[in-house]
Amino acid sequence: MATNMADTPAVQESSRESANDENETAQTGETETLSKRQRKRLLKSQQWEEQRELRKQKRKERKQQRKLERQAQAEDRVEWTGKKRLRRSAEPSSLRLVIDCSFDNLMVLKDVKKLHKQIQRSYAENRRTLHPVQFYLTSHGGQLKQVMDEINKGWVNWKDVHFKPDAFHEIMKKEDLVYLTSDSPNVLQELDEAKAYVIGGLVDHNHHKGITFNRAQELGIAHAQLPLGSFVKMNSRKVLAVNHVFEIILAFLEKRDWREAFFTVLPQRKGAVPVGQENKLGEGSDEEDSDEDSDTEQPISEKRTDSKDQSESKQEEHKPVLNQSDSSERNTA
Repeated sequence: MATNMADTPAVQESSRESANDENETAQTGETETLSKRQRKRLLKSQQWEEQRELRKQKRKERKQQRKLERQAQAEDRVEWTGKKRLRRSAEPSSLRLVIDCSFDNLMVLKDVKKLHKQIQRSYAENRRTLHPVQFYLTSHGGQLKQVMDEINKGWVNWKDVHFKPDAFHEIMKKEDLVYLTSDSPNVLQELDEAKAYVIGGLVDHNHHKGITFNRAQELGIAHAQLPLGSFVKMNSRKVLAVNHVFEIILAFLEKRDWREAFFTVLPQRKGAVPVGQENKLGEGSDEEDSDEDSDTEQPISEKRTDSKDQSESKQEEHKPVLNQSDSSERNTA
């Protein structure tokens, strides 16, 4: 009896080991009988469990990244608010800047659309400048108004712009008017904020040379050209787009320096350099100037006079020059 009781634990242990062996054998057999798809699923499940900590770490990183992005957005909103406050604290100028749109019948639709784009750029610059001018669009109608109605219906909500269907000389005193035209023999030295300066709203590819100058003479009003030649040497004629003239006036009101105003606004393709550094003037077309605005261009900067720049200038002379098929309206210089 004692012997049987002593043998009982050993028998139970042996039974458990036999059962475990059977279970392992059954599991092995079950694994061997799994299909290929089932084995893939099993492998994916095992990998999922093994990568649990890695996923947890990635979630933390994404959470931190989103936090940083929110902080950056908040800073951008603060900066935008600061710009808004700066605009509100701007000191408007009493100077009137007029775009004369009476040349509508001299332009094809393509050129009218270009003029519209230049007017948009002028409006945007006037909204963000420190000294916004009194902005007028006169003789507003015809193709230009139709294009604005179709492409940019929001123009009716533009702020600080005076849209007038009448001609500028009909709504302003003639003694207050100064027509800006590159054909004028008079060079503008200073801006009189009691005056109204008129820019010819014309994209004509130089088909109507001298038309703005002739218009000023016919109306018996003052005329002048910007002092471009006194500060800038260009590889093309002194003809600027409407928005370039507009922006130069705005820049001068802020900086009170013609040279700085010109080099802040003029696009690189004009090939302009400061007077006295003509040896750095690159090759360009003397025949035509582009009438595009400066949305996609960087303003030129005054080039240094060291030997490195001289070397770069010589290299530029051997580069091919792109043809510029469009020429700008002849309104000022």
